[in-house]
Amino acid sequence: MLLASLKPALDSQTFLISANAGPSQIAGELCSLFFFSASWQNDQTPQAIGEYLNQKAVRTLFLMGPNYAAGKDMLAGVKATYKGKVIGEEYTKWPDQLDFSAELSKARAAKPEAIFVFYPGAAGVQFLTQYGQTGLKGQIPLYTAFTIDALSLPLQKDLALGVPGAQHWVNDLPNETNNKFVADFRAKYRHYPSFYGAQAYDAANLINSAVVAVNGDLAKKDAMRDAMRKANYASVRGTYRYGNNHFPIQNFYLQEAVKDGEGNYTLKTVTTILKDNQDLFHDRCPMKW
Repeated sequence: MLLASLKPALDSQTFLISANAGPSQIAGELCSLFFFSASWQNDQTPQAIGEYLNQKAVRTLFLMGPNYAAGKDMLAGVKATYKGKVIGEEYTKWPDQLDFSAELSKARAAKPEAIFVFYPGAAGVQFLTQYGQTGLKGQIPLYTAFTIDALSLPLQKDLALGVPGAQHWVNDLPNETNNKFVADFRAKYRHYPSFYGAQAYDAANLINSAVVAVNGDLAKKDAMRDAMRKANYASVRGTYRYGNNHFPIQNFYLQEAVKDGEGNYTLKTVTTILKDNQDLFHDRCPMKW
């Protein structure tokens, strides 16, 4: 959707702020003076998982994900950093395939030391259900990106426990802005915010920092761009900076699902996998500043 909507927005010299999607093309050759990401480049989160698998000395890996732009970026991200051997790679139909029994059978037959999957939303709930039903959860460790979050956890419940993932933001990051954001969100909505909510919150504040910098004169586009490039606002992820392609250079954390003291399912930070990580496509972007 972002790739399809990019050209008309940028041709009109309208700022386009992505609060989620980060296709590799926009980080590279399609980068623009009028595009900013308030989230991440698609490959970065799975790259963090690939690096963590190296730290765990995982020698063989089986990959699964949906056959569309983000799915391809996610699996490519793992392969970019993972130093072991990928012994299987399955791309499933998107968005209508919710039966993964054939692919799970292939994974079982391949006998990898670990499986990595990217299945957001309903597909992630269905995948974890079938992963548990097949008995693979107790046999082959599972690692994910964007499969377990605050939206899916109430449905995944115990199926999500013990399944590591990676993210640039977790609700327990110890900074003042994040503490207030999470507390206010829980007070209003009675559940934990997802990373989607955190990214949207940052996107709004990034835009606001530019509007404030020009005293509301939105015709001053160069000054607004200069302000956003500074990332001079209180982000829930903590301090970060922008690369030449207007994608964040930031930390990525290992997260796991747990139950809090009230019995609610949530995510906690386990460790920092990557510090000040920059996407691998910035050198394809011709912007210099």
